[in-house]
Amino acid sequence: MINITIPTADVTITKQINPELSHIYGFTDFHLISRETGGIFMFYNEQDELLFVGKARKLRPRVKKHFEDTVSPIKDHRDEVTKIEVCLIDNAMDREIYETYIINTLHAKYNVEKVFYK
Repeated sequence: MINITIPTADVTITKQINPELSHIYGFTDFHLISRETGGIFMFYNEQDELLFVGKARKLRPRVKKHFEDTVSPIKDHRDEVTKIEVCLIDNAMDREIYETYIINTLHAKYNVEKVFYK
């Protein structure tokens, strides 16, 4: 049996109480997320329920795209996101494994791909 441990977050940003300071759904700390590093990201609601897990070769543009894109799986649920956790993972295969593992272990609410628990 393979033992996989969910990585701890390298960066966590939370929605600000005063959302007019940011044009991206109340998040003002996107600068803390690496622009050039790959990894996985997780969106949570205020009850700490996992909403969505994704992976990216370049994290900051990909995370921002989920809040700006019209085809994002969370496009109708962006207001629910209150916390974003980011784990830096360089290896593409490791990112794929972690993403699939987290989706199925923590039952990410809005992930429809790679779901084995339904």
